[in-house]
Amino acid sequence: MNALRILFSEGFRAFFWLAGVFAVLSVTLWDMWLSGWIDLPVPAPQDWHAHEMIFGYGAAAVGGFFLTAVPNWTGAQAAPHRYVAGVVGLWAAGRIAVWALTGWPVLVAVIDLAFLPVLSLRIVAMLLKRPKAQQMIFLLALALLWLADLLVHLDWMGLTDTAPAGLRGGLLVLCGLIMVLGGRVTPGFTRNAMVQAGREDRLPVNPAPLAALSITAALALPVAVLAGLPALVQAPVALIAGGAGLARVALWRGAWTRSRPILWTLHLGYAMNALGLLAYGLAQAGIGSEIAALHLLGIGGVGGMTLAIMSRASLGHTGRPLVASGPVVLAYALIPLAAALRFAASALPGWRDIAMPLSALLWIMAFGLFLLALSPVLWRPRLPRGGASA
Repeated sequence: MNALRILFSEGFRAFFWLAGVFAVLSVTLWDMWLSGWIDLPVPAPQDWHAHEMIFGYGAAAVGGFFLTAVPNWTGAQAAPHRYVAGVVGLWAAGRIAVWALTGWPVLVAVIDLAFLPVLSLRIVAMLLKRPKAQQMIFLLALALLWLADLLVHLDWMGLTDTAPAGLRGGLLVLCGLIMVLGGRVTPGFTRNAMVQAGREDRLPVNPAPLAALSITAALALPVAVLAGLPALVQAPVALIAGGAGLARVALWRGAWTRSRPILWTLHLGYAMNALGLLAYGLAQAGIGSEIAALHLLGIGGVGGMTLAIMSRASLGHTGRPLVASGPVVLAYALIPLAAALRFAASALPGWRDIAMPLSALLWIMAFGLFLLALSPVLWRPRLPRGGASA
């Protein structure tokens, strides 16, 4: 089996690898523009950066996760390599169009908006093999993510003034998915590891009412943003989501995972997502910087949790031991530092000139380490042993 066929043989391989490549490339270009070294061929560089981190990097991570996890949940046949190659091609075409075809905004919209519906149709077909109400919520999240992207493109076509709502709403959809999926895998993986280590008491606790509160609020928040509801409505919803999320992660025995980086990074990513929601809620109430909160969510929450999931799934689904190598552990540590610096750059204007480029550099280093360590895993055949679930 040649390397390209291996890469497209499973959804997580191509999407996770390309997510890592895009994370490095796009932020390198952004950092070079911030430093005045290059001009970007886009009319609004800030919008391009935000859009591509959400609907480029974020959508790739989401696509790789769902194409891997849903067959495990339902017993459906995984997507064949031709489908994987095709849907990856749609994602890549969107990235090229947003970068290179800015003079034809309608064409850009048609190309970029094609990816999520094609991905969603495949996910629907797999979920219907064994339908469960709690899993259908993911289709709502994908629909909201597509709607958020549509609002951005309508603005770029000059038809509306909805790009800010679309960008914020898209990021918050990703954060809502973290509250759902991170709230499943983090305590579940931690419990499994503790039981395997022989521990029988003081296991992670995940109360259903608290989970329902955090998830409901976290998914209601992007709906409120996309609907254009005022800050007075958004603030309490975000504070409830963030507060409930922190309460949940405090019950998951995170201290026990300190010698297991592949576990503690899940706890840290989930906690930073919850902290970001709290910061966003406070900003909507007039306390603190909204841009700082959005970057805490984007870098610490989305960046941290996707890095954790992508690295774990890449190892588990290729038959490798679930042990993070040194470069990957360093990547885990760099992301929260990048988030803290970028938060400081907006919350403390005096830090901006130093903190912004340094935050970008730490992000680039983190995903460069991810690629260094896991590219050989993603491009090579599965080892002859059982993998772990996504």
